[in-house]
Amino acid sequence: MPSTTREPYEMSRTDKWAPLRAEYAALADDLAGLDEGQWAKRSLCGEWSVEEVTAHLTAASSLSMPRWLGSMIGARFDADEHNRRRVAEFRGATPAETLARFRAAGARAKGPSGHVDAWLGEVVAHGQDIRRPLGLTRTPAVEVVERVARFYASRDFAVNSKTAATGLRLEATDGPFTAGDGPLVTGTTLALTMAMAGRAPYADDLTGPGAETLRSRIA
Repeated sequence: MPSTTREPYEMSRTDKWAPLRAEYAALADDLAGLDEGQWAKRSLCGEWSVEEVTAHLTAASSLSMPRWLGSMIGARFDADEHNRRRVAEFRGATPAETLARFRAAGARAKGPSGHVDAWLGEVVAHGQDIRRPLGLTRTPAVEVVERVARFYASRDFAVNSKTAATGLRLEATDGPFTAGDGPLVTGTTLALTMAMAGRAPYADDLTGPGAETLRSRIA
């Protein structure tokens, strides 16, 4: 199971996107040491490789709302087709080029909309989609993941996170996050967040009488 590394984050009042950029920078540092085989390794995000998830995150931090909406219209509001097209657009000719594009985009990252926690969830969840299969152990700071956990428990956005958690009581073992009522599910804030995001390997890290219900919903 990944270890927990707490890092200082200053939630800037003048730059609400600072936590997002910090997560992009941390992931870029982790990616810098990968070999070609690791770039091609399958992530936790469906059929996508590590490199494809990286390109997806580059797109997420690069598209303005008009460009995002135009892409969705062009894909006839098929989110999968939209994502495939943008991965192809932002993936480099080599992994090194993909990483360079990712790092440059991350330095100025902000989401197409003002929902900071939604876009923070993109890089937190996809960062772990990459790290866990590669055995990379960095975990974002609990206070950052907690923001994503609260967002995921409150609504379905890119993933059916609220639906997955409905009727369950979620309690983090490493921080203040709690949500819902019903059979108890306990685990780290990150494990709860990733389980709500539908990542089955993280559901296996959870305990409590409601854990099996949550696992069955995302299997």
